[in-house]
Amino acid sequence: MGRADARRAQAQESRRAVKSGGIRRLFTWKKLLGTFFGIVLLGMGAFGALYLYVDVPASGNSMAERQSNVYKYSDGTVLARTGKGVNRQIVDLDEVPKKVQHAFVAAENKTFYKDQGVDLKGTTRGLLNTLSGKGKQGGSTITQQYVKNYYLTQDATVSRKLKELVISLKVDQKKSKDEILAGYINTAYYGRGASGIQAAAQAYYGIDAKDLNVSQGAYLASLLQAPSQYDWNSATDTGKRLVKERWAYTLRNMVEMDWLTESEKAKLTFARPQKPKPAEGMEGQTGYLVEAANKELEKQGVSAEDRDAGGWTFTLTVDKKRQQALEKSVDDQLESKLDREGNKVDATVQAGATSVDPKTGKVVALYGGEDYIKHYISNATRQDYQPASTFKPLVLASALENESKTQSGSLIGLNTIYDGTSKRPVVGSDTPFAPQNEDDRSYGPISVQKAMNSSVNSVFAQMIVDVTPSAVKETALGLGVPDKNFPERPAVTLGTMNASTWDMAGAYATLDNHGQKVTPHIVQSAEHRDRTVNAEKPKREQAISRASADTVTKALTGVVDAGSGTAANTSAYDAAGKTGTSEDNKSAWFAGYTPELTTVVALFGEGDGGRKQVSLTGTANSGRANGGGFPARIWADYTLGALGGGSDKTFDLQDVERGEVPAPPTPTETPSEEPTESEEPTPSDTPSETPSETPPSETPTTPAPPTDSPTVTPPTKSPELPPQPGEDDGQPGERPGGNGLLGQ
Repeated sequence: MGRADARRAQAQESRRAVKSGGIRRLFTWKKLLGTFFGIVLLGMGAFGALYLYVDVPASGNSMAERQSNVYKYSDGTVLARTGKGVNRQIVDLDEVPKKVQHAFVAAENKTFYKDQGVDLKGTTRGLLNTLSGKGKQGGSTITQQYVKNYYLTQDATVSRKLKELVISLKVDQKKSKDEILAGYINTAYYGRGASGIQAAAQAYYGIDAKDLNVSQGAYLASLLQAPSQYDWNSATDTGKRLVKERWAYTLRNMVEMDWLTESEKAKLTFARPQKPKPAEGMEGQTGYLVEAANKELEKQGVSAEDRDAGGWTFTLTVDKKRQQALEKSVDDQLESKLDREGNKVDATVQAGATSVDPKTGKVVALYGGEDYIKHYISNATRQDYQPASTFKPLVLASALENESKTQSGSLIGLNTIYDGTSKRPVVGSDTPFAPQNEDDRSYGPISVQKAMNSSVNSVFAQMIVDVTPSAVKETALGLGVPDKNFPERPAVTLGTMNASTWDMAGAYATLDNHGQKVTPHIVQSAEHRDRTVNAEKPKREQAISRASADTVTKALTGVVDAGSGTAANTSAYDAAGKTGTSEDNKSAWFAGYTPELTTVVALFGEGDGGRKQVSLTGTANSGRANGGGFPARIWADYTLGALGGGSDKTFDLQDVERGEVPAPPTPTETPSEEPTESEEPTPSDTPSETPSETPPSETPTTPAPPTDSPTVTPPTKSPELPPQPGEDDGQPGERPGGNGLLGQ
């Protein structure tokens, strides 16, 4: 048995040796090396063929001669053309300071002066990323980027990348490094519509390229990595952090390359660019319309780089006739009465407006300011002012939607009775709040409808407590008010958050549309040779119930018929609306709608070049410029023109008799002009129907000739008290007393 086992073992060892030897013979080092060199030679042959096949183009590509974009009104007529030719001015390299040249090299390609025009490692990585679907990646040399910008396209394809590699090698052989660098900085896109370093220097610092310093040059060089994201004036906090890090990285590389000393670097501070300036041809309202469209296009995936490449046709939702009507109304009802040169108050007045189709959300007209060239900030879309009492209808909408009750258990509706005593402390709130009514007037027991007519602060202060600020916020956000500086506190009932006329037009259009959500949009379509972008179809979601929305509309018809908004009243159309005047009269609003059109008009007091808010009191020498004055008159005049002289359509309201119906008033009951002991009226506290109860703004059934302050006389300002514990300094109205300027 031992000899047999030995023979078997010897046989197995022999078989293993034969097998191992066969593998070694198959994979010898000579064969492996030969295979490797074969692949290399094959690749070299292919590259050689490609090198012979691809020539340097005789001229630049079509992108180097960019087309203009066309913006059109909804009827197809041209609104504006932008980007004619391209915003570029070629400069010689010797006009650019040497250290600024070095900043670009330090930021993009430290080995630029030594390499052969290509980065094989970076190009290989780019090819692999393209093949794997990861898209465009960095790593190209300055020469490659110049070739891509001037001779090729931005397409992330393998063929384009290979052509870029070959042409870059040939360009590096044919042109000097200075020629290549000059071509690169003159063709690169810097954002703000600026192509080339000269246009960029003007756009960001208002100087010529020859006057750029090291810090400014390092910013422009850093900007090339992501022009839209790194533009300081529009960048997010993250974008600002990233561009500062990129700026610092550029300077460190300059020190490393001995182009800057450490002591020179230590003295440098980040060069913040100036605010963007509008391009030529954007005068009047044109610039505001184009700007609003561009912001929306960004959200739809049409970037600034896409637009600046040109070739687009953008059709807006703006109705040319209604746009002209809005401009004319502002000129006739406001601008013609202002003395901007001789009156300090008039010089601070800024008007803004947004008009929306309540069925579709299309922005049919927009007013951004006196002139886009003179006032760059759009007053239609700015969100730095308070909408004041135009927010009160949203409080009522939330009360109705949540079937809220008063402190005494009464279901809140138009006939519900509240205590309208001025400076009445709210009941049931952890945050003390006792707002003053307009002119410190006390109304005593008053219905919600009449409180809305006269914009009684004390009533809506208690109502928001009854509903809860958090529930009101939820309703408001659902209607379209932005979640920006929106405190969940009683004072928000007076519109102490920030919102734009665009935002409030969306919220009021939703009320107009029976509670079905309306989101304003201004772009109808974006067409290019390569692709088409259509506006998203609005979602047909119900923000609040029809019953709630229609009840609010019913309340707002009372404001126009017999309240603070009578300046908007006319027999030519059915209207609903609400006035609003913020604390210290810094903004004045009228938000209103007809069955066919929703429009919000506002005035803003803007001082110190837009850096602070100032009072509108004294506008056109007319006392308070409250919401029932200029804004309401502009609204009425525009609406009449926009509807072609009027409309016979009426509001189709359903289920508007909401809330507790009070008992008939007794002859002896009259409203109190002094604070009452009762903190919440009971259903038996009914208002008197005697003339003494009715405020002056409720009495006319047909409007008197308009005045600048049709319903009130200028109030006497009460002394302000210090903020209550837990309040933010400067939070208007959220303290006992206040100054009496909120509301109306």
